[in-house]
Amino acid sequence: MYLTKEVKADIFKKHGGKAENTGSTEGQVALFTHRINHLTGHLKNNRKDYNTERSLVRLVGKRRSLLDYLKKTDVVRYRELIKELNIRK
Repeated sequence: MYLTKEVKADIFKKHGGKAENTGSTEGQVALFTHRINHLTGHLKNNRKDYNTERSLVRLVGKRRSLLDYLKKTDVVRYRELIKELNIRK
């Protein structure tokens, strides 16, 4: 499995402050980005996997709405996160 407990804890520790802080916006965006990158790699090899494609589109939408919320509440944290995760826009 590509997303183990340790990887997930590292993502939240790096972006959310603590490994237990799974509700932070930055941590969730970082986790979604990790999952989006994994699904994108999967779809490069399996072009006709439409269920994965639909899941990818839903994840991108969730991440976009969280980024919009973060931009509305704290622009500085938004810009830092965008730069750190290499997300366009």
